[in-house]
Amino acid sequence: MDSQEVILVDEMDREVGTMEKMDAHYTPNLHRAFSVFVFNTKGQMMLQQRAKNKYHSGGLWTNTCCSHPFPSEKTEAAALRRLQEEMGFTTTLTKAFEFIYQADFDNGLTEYEYDHVFIGLYDGEVLPVREEVENYCYKSFEEVKSDLQQTPWMYTEWFKIALPKLEVFMAGTALLVV
Repeated sequence: MDSQEVILVDEMDREVGTMEKMDAHYTPNLHRAFSVFVFNTKGQMMLQQRAKNKYHSGGLWTNTCCSHPFPSEKTEAAALRRLQEEMGFTTTLTKAFEFIYQADFDNGLTEYEYDHVFIGLYDGEVLPVREEVENYCYKSFEEVKSDLQQTPWMYTEWFKIALPKLEVFMAGTALLVV
């Protein structure tokens, strides 16, 4: 795995330094991240199943893509970059909301992130990169919520936290959610 720096932040998302990504996940240190939720014009959410070889949560289902901006990279630019790198497309993204979460994993890593959530609309071709993505699908909001209730162990921890926040946000937008 290539070494990558993440942006350390305080609880107001002010930069306080940088740290190697894996070190930030072992210590743990609060760092900037983003999550992208893409919908099609039917209102269905695009989910991805993380590649099994990911450093944590491999094989689990989650939002369309997520990652960390590089130092000095704007968060939205990073979200667009990773959408292309993971799913093979880009689309216009809109900032929805942000939240802080912390989740521990069996392998000794901890996600402690200030997560910026973006949403987008896309109906075109999807070309997932197999090193990043095992599979992908589209599901209605109701299907996703039902799956989460029945099989929560099949989803990433941040997705379980972000989805109810996204539902509240979406209730106040014009984007169709079926």
